[in-house]
Amino acid sequence: MTTALITGATAGIGAAFARRLASDGHSVVLVARDGKRLHAQATELHDRHGIEAEVLSADLATEEGIAAVEARLSDPKHPVDLLVNNAGFGNKGEYLEVPMADELTMLKVHCEAVLRLTTAGVRGMRDRRRGAVVNVASVAAFVPRGTYGASKAWVVQFTQGAARDLAGSGVRLMALCPGFVRTEFHQRAGMGTDNIPGWMWLDADKLVDAAMKDLTRGKSLSIPDPRYKALMGAVKLAPRGVLGGMTSRTGRKYGPR
Repeated sequence: MTTALITGATAGIGAAFARRLASDGHSVVLVARDGKRLHAQATELHDRHGIEAEVLSADLATEEGIAAVEARLSDPKHPVDLLVNNAGFGNKGEYLEVPMADELTMLKVHCEAVLRLTTAGVRGMRDRRRGAVVNVASVAAFVPRGTYGASKAWVVQFTQGAARDLAGSGVRLMALCPGFVRTEFHQRAGMGTDNIPGWMWLDADKLVDAAMKDLTRGKSLSIPDPRYKALMGAVKLAPRGVLGGMTSRTGRKYGPR
């Protein structure tokens, strides 16, 4: 039985990954800040699927939190075969409106934590010549979108570069780039969503199903929906000035995730 570790596991995309992987028979290590929710989730997954569900309460905005998850990923007696770096958040507001401390916290969670946890997990996977990492980014990585988009663009570039470096090692890496997903993400950030068209919303469980298929196919980048594939194709053709104006008016207000 293989083991998957998921950060940001108690809600949204992370919870959908936990459900899917547990239903497939994987043991899971659930990582999030809220210990009470973690234990409730672990109990539910264990009772429903008969798998081992371990909890690790950690705040990836802190050195202690990142170090704790690094230590779990580096444990040779309890190897992790699949890492899902999903933890993340959004800040509402334009550049200079968001406090610098909040911007730096975003970079720590979206970039530093992803780099360090991926590295901690991949070292053992490479030695065992098997394993996979899914780093959850966003379609915001492909448009001018402030610190959020910049941090997600970093996730995509880092993941695809590492995937090339590890080709032939038995370790797969994939950046997952969803669009708007019905989760707690926008509510936590205080972002309005009333004006987002219904067709732009994705279901977290269907998104994860598509992502797992792309991972099995060996893709290093997954945009798991035909609608967003088409949108990102259009983005490549749009003038950067026009695109920047659009994302300033919409992305900063809503924050795709």
